[in-house]
Amino acid sequence: MRELKGFIEQGHTWAMRMTTFLLAAKQAVEAHHGALSEEEARRWERVYDRILERAQHRLETMTPLPKKALAFVRRLQKRKEEALRFLREVHVPFDNNQAERDLRMVKVKENISGTFREETFAQSFCIARSIVSTLTKHEKNVWDSLCLLLAGETIDRVLSAT
Repeated sequence: MRELKGFIEQGHTWAMRMTTFLLAAKQAVEAHHGALSEEEARRWERVYDRILERAQHRLETMTPLPKKALAFVRRLQKRKEEALRFLREVHVPFDNNQAERDLRMVKVKENISGTFREETFAQSFCIARSIVSTLTKHEKNVWDSLCLLLAGETIDRVLSAT
């Protein structure tokens, strides 16, 4: 979505159509409680293909050739399965915002404390952040869950406990 926003700002109308399409697809998935039927997903894919085909045709006729926009359209065509996986699979999020937030914590730690003194410290920090993130995603009380983990419980048992 971030890249599409940039192309919209440059005046690419296809990017606005793709943004509208993706947001509508997201709403359709939410209305179906997380995943579409195979037939419905194929219908959305056909619209996706049409938007990109028209975008590619339009971009290829422009002078000068908008190389970045054309490369982006081709990447969306090539990565269609990954881009639209959220249509079929409940556990696949619409965007990668959570992954970006998870990674941002490493940069914050690095900016506040400087670099990690040893690689093992960086690995330990990442493991701890991963555990906290997993607990949060599973709507577990982080403090209580960490206490259980430190007392010897496995992550699987903590996650499956009600």
